[in-house]
Amino acid sequence: MDTFLTPIEKPKGLTMKLAYYFTRKQFGKVLAPLKVHSARLPAAFGMFYGKVSSLDKKLLLPAETVFLIRQQVARINICLFCMDTSRWAAINASMNEARFDALAEYATSPLFTEAERAALDYVTELTKDKQVNPDTFARMARHYSEREVCEIVWLVASEHLYNLTNIGLNIHSDMLCKIKR
Repeated sequence: MDTFLTPIEKPKGLTMKLAYYFTRKQFGKVLAPLKVHSARLPAAFGMFYGKVSSLDKKLLLPAETVFLIRQQVARINICLFCMDTSRWAAINASMNEARFDALAEYATSPLFTEAERAALDYVTELTKDKQVNPDTFARMARHYSEREVCEIVWLVASEHLYNLTNIGLNIHSDMLCKIKR
């Protein structure tokens, strides 16, 4: 399915040309959000997305929990690009693919801890309902510090930014998981 805006194949400006070069070098192609969204905005917007990524590196939550939370939000929002890129990053970080495959059954799968189930219940309610039952919050908060709770909220909010950008412009998967690692 085509994106709502035609991808820009030849960007203007040195910053975007460099961004295209480095993504092509890393992935073998320029990713759709870069060509459809970022190429049309001032460089500061791209730097903002980079800042989100750098902030994720400051999180105390385990990396696999971060990826699972982002994947769950993208899955609920049906952001195919985000689902693909999150999975690609997790695979390249040598994380357990089976856990991503079982995410739809996290509530009953033995691959998830009680803490992860509580966090994923919270994330699911927040994403679907835009509100959370106090009991769901209390169950999650028993497993995570106040900072980690705030990190979980950050992950949901920032993943929505990515998801809605791609969904709003009809950007789908770039099939990164099919690219040789």
